[in-house]
Amino acid sequence: MDQSLLPKFKKPPVVETALGVQFAPLKSFSIPHFGLFWNAVRTDYPNQEMKPPLGNVVEDLAAPVIPEQIGIQFTAEPEARCWFLNASGGELIQLQRDRFVRNWRKVTGSEDYPSYDALKPRFERDWTRLLEFLDREALGRPQVNQCEVTYINHLSAEVDKLGSLHRFARSVSALAGDFLPEPETAQLQVRYLMGDKRGRLHVGVQPGVRRDDRRPVMQLGLTARGTPASSRIEDILAWFDLGHEWVVRGFTDFTRSEMHAIWERLP
Repeated sequence: MDQSLLPKFKKPPVVETALGVQFAPLKSFSIPHFGLFWNAVRTDYPNQEMKPPLGNVVEDLAAPVIPEQIGIQFTAEPEARCWFLNASGGELIQLQRDRFVRNWRKVTGSEDYPSYDALKPRFERDWTRLLEFLDREALGRPQVNQCEVTYINHLSAEVDKLGSLHRFARSVSALAGDFLPEPETAQLQVRYLMGDKRGRLHVGVQPGVRRDDRRPVMQLGLTARGTPASSRIEDILAWFDLGHEWVVRGFTDFTRSEMHAIWERLP
C-alpha cells in the first residue's frame, strides 16, 4: 500500500505512537546486557528507566472471540524492561528479552507529530543497532512472532464530557435517554480481523488524563497486531506498513466527519 494515499490530517490528535516487535525470549540475555546495549545507543538516548515487563501477547486468529482478552498472554518471562530515552523524553526505545518497541510521544504538548514516514526509518535504525549488538555478544538473532503498530489519540476540545462517545465515534449513538442523563464516563473496546487474517485491529476508548497539563481527556487508542512473513527487516517493515494502513483507515472510519474538520483532514 502506498502510504501517501492514506487519509492525512493537518492537526491529528495523536499524542503517542509505537512500532514494536515481539520475539522468542533471548535465553542468554541478562540484566548486564541492558547496560551494554545502552552504551551502544547512549549518544542518542542519554537517559534510562526501569519498568515492569510487558506480557507476551500472540494474536490467535483461529480462537473464538473472548471478551476482555487481547491475544494470549504469558507473564512469567521476561523479568525486566528498560526504557532508553532521548534528552527531551519524546523518543524512546523499550527493550526486554522478548520485546523491542520504539515510541514517539508528546511531552510538553506542543510537539508536532513527525509522521509515520519519519518514524519507520528510526525504528529500522535502532532495530539494526540491536541486531548488531546481539551479534557482537553472541546472543542470537530474534525470531519475531508479532509486530505491533499503536497510535494513542487524546480528544479534549472535541468532547465536552467524558461520556460523550457519540460526539466523535461514528457508530455510537447518544447514551442518554428519557430518564438517563448523559453518562459521566464511558469506555469502549472493539476489535476487527484484518484482511486475509493478517492480524487484528484493536480500538479502545477510555477516559484518561493528559500528561502535560493533567487535563481529563477521552483517549482513543488503535493497535494493529499480527505476524510478519519472517524475521527479516524487510518483512517487519512491510507488516508495519499494513498495520499503519489499518490504524489510519480505522481511525478515519471510526471517527465522525465533523471531527475530521476539526483535525483539518487534507484532500
